[in-house]
Amino acid sequence: MGLLGNELAFAQALTAQEREGVMALGNPRHFAADAHLLTEGDRTSHVLIVVKGWVTVSVATDRGATRLILGLRGPGELLGEMAALDPHPRSATVRALGPTQAQVISGDAFRRFLAEHPRVSGLVIRQLTFRLRSADQERSALASLTVLQRLAGRLTELSGSGGAPRGPYARTASSSSSVVQLAQDELAASIGATREAVAKSLRLLRTQRIVRTGNRVVEILDPDLLALLADGHTDAEGQQT
Repeated sequence: MGLLGNELAFAQALTAQEREGVMALGNPRHFAADAHLLTEGDRTSHVLIVVKGWVTVSVATDRGATRLILGLRGPGELLGEMAALDPHPRSATVRALGPTQAQVISGDAFRRFLAEHPRVSGLVIRQLTFRLRSADQERSALASLTVLQRLAGRLTELSGSGGAPRGPYARTASSSSSVVQLAQDELAASIGATREAVAKSLRLLRTQRIVRTGNRVVEILDPDLLALLADGHTDAEGQQT
């Protein structure tokens, strides 16, 4: 599983000339925290390039109001490209985590630019392929991994696996620990679980002194053991996770 892509952000993969050209196609727009930049089911076709801030990409699930977060996107990321390339409705909702600025480019202008710049078109195709594979992996994890495994994997990813924290949710707490700043309902949405199931798994992790929790905070105390749990190894008491 992975919310944070390992590939270079779209705008960062462009040459200076390509970046200047594509950004000139659109106009800047500011979004408040929690605003929808794109909405699942809409038939708009414009694309966005994030300039400042972070957003979540989520899809509806069979559990009504429950959503599954498929990705976190930050500066330089291209959003909405699927709807610009085919006539189908938007496949996901993009929501601002905080104040966000993005360059808004019409679908027609973006398609013309890709036709005139084959290398950039190739970057978009590669990004689409990567994101579709990642979304498939997220959905597969729902069927094949326990809630504890998925939670351990997500906390490991966001905390940086013992290295530098990544994304908008994490920070370093000390030389030996890092903190993931997420409420339990947000953690649940990031792994496709219920809030109750996440609370139960966090209790187990606290009992084994793998994490410490507070208000919207999970401090990672033992990143190595957390990573082992994410991989499906037995817990510290020899119980299968």
